[in-house]
Amino acid sequence: MKLLAFLLFLVTFSSIYLKAQTPTFKSYSQFDFVSGEKVVAFEDFAQAAIGDFPAKWNSNGSGEIVTIDGQAGKWLQLNDATIAFPEFIKNLPENFTLEFNLAANPDPVHKYPLHYFNVVFTTESAPAKIFKFNSLSLAAFNVVFQLYPHRGKAFSNLNTFGPDAKFVVRNKAETDKFAFPQKTFVKVSVWRQKTRLRVYLDEQKLWDIPRAFEEGSSYKKVIFRVQDFGKGPYYISDLRLAEGLPDTRSKLITDGRFVTTGILFDSNSDKIKPESYGTLKQIAQVLQENKEVKVRIIGHTDSDGDDAKNLDLSKRRAAAVKDNLSREFGIEAARFQTDGKGESQPAAPNTTPEGKANNRRVEFVKM
Repeated sequence: MKLLAFLLFLVTFSSIYLKAQTPTFKSYSQFDFVSGEKVVAFEDFAQAAIGDFPAKWNSNGSGEIVTIDGQAGKWLQLNDATIAFPEFIKNLPENFTLEFNLAANPDPVHKYPLHYFNVVFTTESAPAKIFKFNSLSLAAFNVVFQLYPHRGKAFSNLNTFGPDAKFVVRNKAETDKFAFPQKTFVKVSVWRQKTRLRVYLDEQKLWDIPRAFEEGSSYKKVIFRVQDFGKGPYYISDLRLAEGLPDTRSKLITDGRFVTTGILFDSNSDKIKPESYGTLKQIAQVLQENKEVKVRIIGHTDSDGDDAKNLDLSKRRAAAVKDNLSREFGIEAARFQTDGKGESQPAAPNTTPEGKANNRRVEFVKM
């Protein structure tokens, strides 16, 4: 009977707690996150079968691919006492951005999770050592971001470890961006610039630590860990690791061309996702400072789907970017021309998720 009651709770949870919580573009007006230019790892679990653990990941616990009512795509469910990491990420660049969607199941009694979700950036690469990690003893040179959603607010810890696994940074913060029961989904964005670490939850900058990463150390892996007490799993989806420190001003004004994968759209749609705000804001600032510059905006897609539909989609996405820059940032529409190339000019082979992600791009060319 207890098992049946819990299963019924999970079904109810899908329709009540895990409901769409779509932020508006305007809510991101203070968002300064800018995605890296080159996607080096991408995971949307599209090739994984429901009920399986993804083949390109490693884990010492339990988890499976699931779908969530009202949410697009597939999600990796991570259960209690589980450490998991994507094996295809073998090295973390000195400058990178990491983005993923995170959701949580509440405990059926307390109505919130009873454990922390951990994101660890580590210099370690051996699975046997990674699986020995716990909250009290971590190897040297790790950066650990923890998130604990609770009723009305969420708690976050940011810990970094230097030589001999001693604390270098140890901070705590609170946020309402992952507070139960109102907010069961959150977009997590991480930005590393050499030693500096910024962490965002949706549009809120939660952490900005100038010296989180150890200078000169080579960080290898990103690890996701669910602690070993409580009930209610966590879910992750749409993981995107990108390399580079975008220099919009130099590339657009000096080089005459800027290409970005950081303007994101809903699937098969020209609707711009609000987390694109930081990238669009940078482009707008360059155009505001260089009022004589006119730009051709060119949309590109991957090769999934029909050629003609992809061509039309790329043109509509370019037009949507023009409209956004004009409406949100006051750039004169007459300064833009738009075009779309569909899948006809791939920047990378369409044979891998990373290649497809790099092909879904927007190009700005100075006229």
